[in-house]
Amino acid sequence: MQSATATIDPAEAAHFGRLAADWWNPRGSSAMLHRLNPPRLQYLRAAIDAHWDCDSASFTPLAGKTALDMGCGAGLLAEPLARLGARVTGVDAAPENIGAARAHAAAGGLDIDYLAGSIEHLAGRRFDLVTSMEVVEHVTDPAAFIAGLAAALADGGLMVLSTPNRTAKSHLTMIVIGEGTGAIPKGTHDWRKFLKPEELTTHIEAAGLRVADVRGLSFSLSRGFELSDDTSLDYLVTAVR
Repeated sequence: MQSATATIDPAEAAHFGRLAADWWNPRGSSAMLHRLNPPRLQYLRAAIDAHWDCDSASFTPLAGKTALDMGCGAGLLAEPLARLGARVTGVDAAPENIGAARAHAAAGGLDIDYLAGSIEHLAGRRFDLVTSMEVVEHVTDPAAFIAGLAAALADGGLMVLSTPNRTAKSHLTMIVIGEGTGAIPKGTHDWRKFLKPEELTTHIEAAGLRVADVRGLSFSLSRGFELSDDTSLDYLVTAVR
């Protein structure tokens, strides 16, 4: 039987906990996440509209729905989900992140249920939308983590994940350049734990879900991060039951 923290890597949780106070600073240690957020939200909004046949002009396509953001950090994605109308639960392994997330949400008048813990702490709870962005590469057991996310997905629900690909390009961009220059905090990534799309697909299918879409996240100095057909750096995955 797995413990309630089976997929948490304590070293990873401690690393991100040390970044909590600076999480909402767009020029700070989490600057790369701030730059990633717009294309992620663009992809997520399109997936939501397509899955639930929403009006693309609606400000609250998630009204009446529940959402889980697993590995929520200090709330960079959880807050937009709440503004889209969802009743959001954000979970993170670092208590420091949850403290920062609660404070920031309160300052913005947002009611988000933030919990410190792992996917195992949500046993029995189910959500219409499950998101987990740039997280699966940090857990101890990706298969168990994906199985936990799948178990938290309600019938008829939508799951959206993102993660770096394990390629020479991601190693050069994220490890050698990103962490080497300090653009990404040193020690953030272990390239060996990055998952190729086919590996993540295998975990998703083993958990009883079907991959509906895979989309690349590419980067250029002139345009920043943008959605593309190139999955060699980072990619997003949509899955349904």
